[in-house]
Amino acid sequence: ARDEGRGKQAIELLQGEGLNPSFHPLDINSQESVEKLRDYMKEKYGGIDVLINNAGIAFKDTATESFGEQATVTLRTNYWNTKQACDILFPILKPGARVVNMSSCFGFLGCFDKAENQAKAMEIKAKLASEELQYAELDELMRKYEETANAGTHKENGWLDSNYSMSKIGLSALSRIQQRELGKDPTRPDIVVSHVHPGYVATDLTSHKGPLTIDRGAESTVFAALLPPNTDTRGAFIWHDCQIVDWVNGPTPPLT
Repeated sequence: ARDEGRGKQAIELLQGEGLNPSFHPLDINSQESVEKLRDYMKEKYGGIDVLINNAGIAFKDTATESFGEQATVTLRTNYWNTKQACDILFPILKPGARVVNMSSCFGFLGCFDKAENQAKAMEIKAKLASEELQYAELDELMRKYEETANAGTHKENGWLDSNYSMSKIGLSALSRIQQRELGKDPTRPDIVVSHVHPGYVATDLTSHKGPLTIDRGAESTVFAALLPPNTDTRGAFIWHDCQIVDWVNGPTPPLT
């Protein structure tokens, strides 16, 4: 957590349930903060067994910032700095580690079917769906979205009119690349990367409007974090009820 007070409060609540977690400050928007966590985990535990990338933001409908400014801020946390955190922490993942990236139903690639300019949207969708998509190519796509969002030309260029959705589609595409690349490491077998839709959960991000409890919303994440050794479920898009969804072709199950 970024807020040490809230982090320690969470620790006390979990201790009340008979658990014994530890707290370490983390702000993924600070490279130094992520590096301190890496060093701590390496020194104390020898690396990481389970990494859950849960940090994320979404602007409210009442936000007064321009669409372009919202795009830049949203992608900074939900894509760029999540990716940077992975780059810093992945080298200390242990063999058999599990990585869970918190995506969304709005991170489903099929959301492009609702784009205004369908011809250009299908070109973007095909690039994101490619099994050969590279990190640099994905970064370039996210930069192009941010540039057009700031110029006010994103819709005519085939992009979605939602910064949150675009950031989560980027994160899901990133997850697929991460799985492919980590799978090539013979020194650290059986590392699995999943991207999950937790459901519409009653959290600060949803202004507590979601019908699902936090415990219920954690089910898909726990499922992904505890995938058994040598599982065939790799790089999967996991729905809130633990269904495996075809991220490229769908269909998507009911939202809740």
